[in-house]
Amino acid sequence: MDLLQQAFQVVAEPFAAWLDVVDVLLVALVLYNLLLLIRGTREVQILIGILILVLFYYTARFFDLRALTATLQTFFAVLPLAIIVLFQHEIRRALAAFGSTPLLGWSSDQRKVVSTFNELTLAATTLAERRIGALIVIERLEGLRNYVENGIRLEAVVSLDLLISLFTPTTPTHDGAVIIQGERIAAAACYLPLTQNPELSKDLGTRHRAAIGISEETDALAVVVSEEKGEISVAYGGQIRRALESKDLRNELYKRLVTDLAAPQGVP
Repeated sequence: MDLLQQAFQVVAEPFAAWLDVVDVLLVALVLYNLLLLIRGTREVQILIGILILVLFYYTARFFDLRALTATLQTFFAVLPLAIIVLFQHEIRRALAAFGSTPLLGWSSDQRKVVSTFNELTLAATTLAERRIGALIVIERLEGLRNYVENGIRLEAVVSLDLLISLFTPTTPTHDGAVIIQGERIAAAACYLPLTQNPELSKDLGTRHRAAIGISEETDALAVVVSEEKGEISVAYGGQIRRALESKDLRNELYKRLVTDLAAPQGVP
């Protein structure tokens, strides 16, 4: 028996070294993807603040500052709960990304999105020229069923005429958002969550804040047309690009709905 155990250890020893390497690489991959989720957001400042407090804690222990050490220990006791509250959107998006089975490639609906580029671009450009406000949300990997259900179900093929008619000021669907799934308009007059980011420009209206809000909650892409300025904006990942030309909009659609979905998860 001892000989068998020794033989097993001799055979397994080279693999153990490789397993350590794989272990380190997996941890690095997880940390890298987590950093990508919060990159460019206000959560970065929160993370830096936590790291500074950790530095203070070890400094206090080194110099035997008992009051400060006890205070920071109390704070760190509730830190896991605070992290869940502060990073709830990022945690939700990370879990949704892990559950989206990217190795299986695009779904049929995601492939069909490519055929809607011309209609979306023409509709946004036409609405901008006419100074008609619009908010169009395009589903990516994460489902938008909760938001579809609070609107008017349509299940219609995406077309220029339909999009323009939905946002005509005299129609009941003018103020809500249109949600596109694949090559079809799933619903209109949908209500979306507004962003709570205090650092946004004060001149952003409700449509822009709703576009940013849905992009914070999900991985969806939101196209906004301003009725005041007649400009086109795109919100994704909690960020917004404003004053886009027709070519810029098409490039953004292609990047977010084709290039990014074809790339491995975690690639910026």
